[in-house]
Amino acid sequence: MFLFILGDVLGAGIYALVGVLAGEVGGAIWVPLLAALLLALLTAGSYAELVTKYPKAGGAAVFAQRAYRRPLVSFLVGFCMLAAGVTSVAGLSLAFAGDYLGALVDVPALPAALVFLAAVAALNARGIKDSLRANVVMTVVEVGGLLLIIALAVVVLGRGDGQPSRVLEFSADQAPAAGILAAAVIAFYSFVGFETSANVAEEAVDPSRTYPRALFGALLVAGIVYVGVGLAVSTVVAPEAIAGSDGPLLEVVAVADVGLPPWLYSLIALIAVANGALLTAIMSSRLTYGMADEHLLPRPLTRVLPHRRTPWVAIVVTTLVSMALVLVGDLETLAATVVLLLLFVFISTNVAVLVLRRDDVGHHHFRVPRVVPVLGVLSCLALMTQQPGRVWAFAAVLLLAGVVLFLVTRRASTVDVRDGERAAAERR
Repeated sequence: MFLFILGDVLGAGIYALVGVLAGEVGGAIWVPLLAALLLALLTAGSYAELVTKYPKAGGAAVFAQRAYRRPLVSFLVGFCMLAAGVTSVAGLSLAFAGDYLGALVDVPALPAALVFLAAVAALNARGIKDSLRANVVMTVVEVGGLLLIIALAVVVLGRGDGQPSRVLEFSADQAPAAGILAAAVIAFYSFVGFETSANVAEEAVDPSRTYPRALFGALLVAGIVYVGVGLAVSTVVAPEAIAGSDGPLLEVVAVADVGLPPWLYSLIALIAVANGALLTAIMSSRLTYGMADEHLLPRPLTRVLPHRRTPWVAIVVTTLVSMALVLVGDLETLAATVVLLLLFVFISTNVAVLVLRRDDVGHHHFRVPRVVPVLGVLSCLALMTQQPGRVWAFAAVLLLAGVVLFLVTRRASTVDVRDGERAAAERR
């Protein structure tokens, strides 16, 4: 469980978004990463209580249904997860087609992103066994790539180069507190992923004991690695040299100049980005299939390939949505939209903890102090205030599409029930 959560959290966001953080906060890149870790731990506390309390329930949508008993609310919570998934895949495809790929081949970014999405869909359609075999290898590579950046910074410092003082320098464009909060929204993207572990917790041995340890342990390890990368980058390169870059870690490799070819590190970064996109694409397509199977989305989304049994319609549809988002969004906007959508999910989960506090389930489970979910809600609201209008617009369009799908599916289900009842009456 620890490795599952760590692999999900230690994703590709850090490879692509360090430059965006530098543009927001200056040299103190590690500060918003640390702030994002602390904010993630608050909501993780709520997940730890609900997952160990209802180890067979699995997922924020089910927690919402237990707490609020409103089908539309639980649907929207689940759909926010789905929308965040397809948006994240779109953002990762842009990261894949950016500076890291440009160090290997000179191709237009937009077509490369679309081809990458098609390749991810093809691997997803082959089946989860083949996909997860690839994931194991890619996870080892992406973690190694982050540790390599920290090691290169140590080499640079060891020979008397670098400027450690930069790690305490903030951008002069805005007040440090405002810069940290704005950057924390983007940094938060690098910590999301832990919430998907709620869907597999029942497979753990004694989840009431092991799940909280795995969850908090994985987040802390990811936070330590991220803060280490933030310190390393600031020490080696000036923030203005990487501000806005979607391949910022290549600058560290270039400055270290230890004989590591830039193309080799670009390949490592591309593997990391591909791994994150593949995992998220698998989750999105399976969630789409599951919601359709529960009559929450149109039934055609449950169709599977005859031999591989993969949900090909769900894979095609989620891939097409990601492609459409690539055509209209940029990496920073898409990453922020993912965070905004998940903040709605996290608010629901934090409130659900308080609503369900009196529900006695008859077994020992993790119990978080009442102040933690309250602070979790407040932290989510604080991050929401930092989202620009275009991000709210992206999220609103996606959620509106979800409401329309919900109403259409519900109407179709009602018609099917009436037709069935009419046919039964005629037979009688």
